[in-house]
Parts: sequence; structure tokens; C-alpha cells
Amino acid sequence: MPAPTPPARLDRLAAVARAAAHRPGTPCHCASGLVGVLADRDDGTVVRHGALVAKAHAPDTDPEAHRARLALAAHPDVDGVLLPPLQVPLPQPGPDGFAGRPVTVWPYGPPVDPEDPDAAPWEDAARLLALLHRTAPPPAPAPRLPAMRAPLKVSLAVDRMRRTAPHHPATATVLRAWSTIPDGSGSGPGLLCHGDFHLGQLVRDPRVIGDRPWRLIDIDDLGIGDPAWDLARPAAWFAAGILPPEVWSRFLGAYQRAGGPAVGADPWVQLDVPARALTVQTAALALAKSTAEGRPLDEVEDVMIDTCARIAGYRTDSAPSAST
Repeated sequence: MPAPTPPARLDRLAAVARAAAHRPGTPCHCASGLVGVLADRDDGTVVRHGALVAKAHAPDTDPEAHRARLALAAHPDVDGVLLPPLQVPLPQPGPDGFAGRPVTVWPYGPPVDPEDPDAAPWEDAARLLALLHRTAPPPAPAPRLPAMRAPLKVSLAVDRMRRTAPHHPATATVLRAWSTIPDGSGSGPGLLCHGDFHLGQLVRDPRVIGDRPWRLIDIDDLGIGDPAWDLARPAAWFAAGILPPEVWSRFLGAYQRAGGPAVGADPWVQLDVPARALTVQTAALALAKSTAEGRPLDEVEDVMIDTCARIAGYRTDSAPSAST
């Protein structure tokens, strides 16, 4: 398991959030429930203070790519799609206690309620993705956007599984499914992509009152690439039997009605490879995490392993493997 952020570093991040939330010298009257750590993972730490959150991004964040992604999130062309960052003075990464991790500050937005799946805003999410995919990248002199990271994250997940769970009986199954993913599967239309879409990447914009308050968050995987990868996780869940057909139909239909360019008349022409890849990623991470935690796979994780077995059994594609 990744090591938790040292308490001193969490305190510094909390201080950044507090300083952004209150003017200098102003006492804090935020209730205790509005202050605390929202996430502390190897890919980012998020601390809330009142109406704001401060995020320390992953230690291996590329500074130039990060600046380009942050500039995109603040660009007026994506207002109404991405939650914009706050323009506040921030500590510079380096020997100040953040270990080279860039820090950003954002409005706090209430997330999707995991206890109420029937109220999940699938149509809103689809509309936001379609709008993002239809938006032209900002022209020069804006910082050049890097490639979106979805295909890379699949490779990283497989590498993590190989290191963490090399002897797990299901590892070979996942690797066989991985061998069906052709090299260059991340190529395709050079459009704006989120790079890691799931419902946890949606929050309500606190500035919006009324209809359509949802916005996409998390800039760390934003970039140029094939937009089918942004639909791949729901597609994989549908193919595995986890996402009900009616929900998948609502999501895909809303995306198409909003003019989303990722898919054509037969959506699986574009979705087949990315959906297989996201199945492999989910299964690989499940094996890595369950092994590190010394626990058996849960029901959903077992389903993803079984889906990998089906992928490996059904595919006869002889294209070069991304795992070689």
C-alpha cells in the first residue's frame, strides 16, 4: 500500500487551504465537519477548508504538462464543463515541505452521492464529456497540451500488478486479456479528453444555482487524444454486467444527442479496444490492491477478473500486444 502523507505535510497543505479560504487576520469559524482530509492517495492529497479545497498533486507530476492542464481548466472555452481553479498565491514546489508536488486550490463542490446510485447524473456527465470533446484546444500562445493519460494508466496498472501480485492465480488471466490490446491503441482523433472519467470526477459547481450544476474535476489526466477512452469505463462496466443496460443506454444516448464525436452509428467500433483496456486496468488494480491489503477479491473485482477471462477467450486478434 502507498505510504500516507506525513502529518507535517498534511498540516502544510491544510494551512494552504485555510489561507485561501480566509483573508489574513480573519478568524476561522468553519464547522469541524467542513475541514479535513478528503483524499490521501499516491496520486494526490486533497484537504478541505470550508468552501475551498487544496490539492497536492502526484509526486511525479510533470511541471510543464501540469501548467498546460491547469491553464486549460481556467480557460473560458471550457467554463461550464470543467470546475475552474482559483487564482490565489500558492507555495512553489520544492524544499518547502511538498516534496516537489505542485499545489492547486479549487472551490469545494458536493460530489455524487454514492449511497443514491439511482440519482447519479449519467446524462449530465455524458453532456459534459460531449462538450469537452467538441471544444477546440486553446490556440497558441496557450501552453501546449500533452497527450491524455488514459492509455498510459492502463500500462501503469498492469506494471503495478506484475510487481505486487506476480503469483496471484488471476494475474495470468489479466495478462492474457492485456495481450489482446494492440499497440497504438491510444491513437485516434486529437481531441480534448478528460482521461480518467468516472462518476467520482463530478461535483456540483457552488457558483451555479438551478439546472445543470455538474462540472468535471481532476486535471491530472487531461490532454489530447481519442475521446472514446472517456466513455470506456462505463462501457466496460456495461459489458461486464455491472452497469445496467438502461443506464448505459441513457448515458450513451445523452452523449450522442449532445453531438459527442467519440462514437459513430455502431459505437462499439470505437469503444471495443478502450473498454477492454479499462477492464484490464480495473482488474489489474484490484489484484494489486487486494494482494497488498492481504484480502480476497470482492464481488465486483471478481466480475472484472471473469470479464478478463472472457476477453482472453474471445479475442483472436493477432495485432502486436501492448504488453510486449
